[in-house]
Amino acid sequence: MTHPFTERCVLLTGAGGSIGSALAREIISHRPSSLVLLDHSEGNLHQIDTELSDLPGGAARSAILGNIADEALLAEIFEERKPEVIIHAAAYKHVPLMEWNAIAAVCNNALGTNLLAKVARACGAATLVMVSTDKAVNPHSVMGASKRVAELALLRWSSPASPMRAVRLGNVVGSQGSVVPRFQKQIAEGGPVTVTHPDVNRYFLHMEEAVELVLLAARTNGEGGIYIPDPGKPLRIVDLAKQLIKQSGRAREDEIPVVITGLRPGDKLTEEFISNYESLGTLNSMTRQRLALIKSPQPASAEFDSAMAALEKSVDRRDLGSVLDGLRRLVPEYQPSGVVLESRKEQQSSSL
Repeated sequence: MTHPFTERCVLLTGAGGSIGSALAREIISHRPSSLVLLDHSEGNLHQIDTELSDLPGGAARSAILGNIADEALLAEIFEERKPEVIIHAAAYKHVPLMEWNAIAAVCNNALGTNLLAKVARACGAATLVMVSTDKAVNPHSVMGASKRVAELALLRWSSPASPMRAVRLGNVVGSQGSVVPRFQKQIAEGGPVTVTHPDVNRYFLHMEEAVELVLLAARTNGEGGIYIPDPGKPLRIVDLAKQLIKQSGRAREDEIPVVITGLRPGDKLTEEFISNYESLGTLNSMTRQRLALIKSPQPASAEFDSAMAALEKSVDRRDLGSVLDGLRRLVPEYQPSGVVLESRKEQQSSSL
């Protein structure tokens, strides 16, 4: 069976990020006719572009500096390059930072994904696969809510001719912002190691696993939708910290203290892969039982389009209150953090 990337034009968004660059290396190994690398970070894009230039098949790449929310740029890419497969890894993902930059998160993660999916379907792309997150389930953060809207956008624009799939992943070890490198740095500096809450836990997977699951979704036949892996058991972050201290080779584990700092804005104690509104669907035989398609509710197309149009106007006006209302309209289970609600009050007060 021919690999879906072989002799095809592949568009990879967020190509310079930690997950994006790992995906780029794997995609180029399957000899696409061309690989279009799209990223808004000049430094990250230059780094992966330079790295791929030394790999077999690297001559087939092209690097484009830009944002997925740029409609004119996307139109140009699809008209000139005609990508058949889109791997969508571009996202603002750092939870506390996005609580302070809610409009940017919504513009990039929600509106940008909706635009990308809409253009991909209109141009007849063969498939689109998005890297999603467990934080999209019952979100407490703007990042999570914006990624849930991105999932809904894929459900909206997916069709039998252009199936679109989201793959929910947990915390990827080694990705930018991952807690493991932070802990290792704190240990190397003699501590303390900072943990937000004694009971907080997360699902973890290695970068190789994350890449494999995303590319597996691209090879899957059949319908689009939201896919989840077997998440395994969550790991308590305080146990992870103690484990890393022990592995560091210190004579005694208590040489480096673990300090509890409190949950950050938008954080949850534990993440989930399926909400109360969703149910486990079927395992696709093509995925070798690695991914399960879930049944997830979605608004009617006209309702979704109307809500997205209103959300876009709110973003254009930089009206945080309306943006939050728009997110709640699309994701009723979203529970905004105190930081976001306070920012909303401050903006409303300043406008009086």
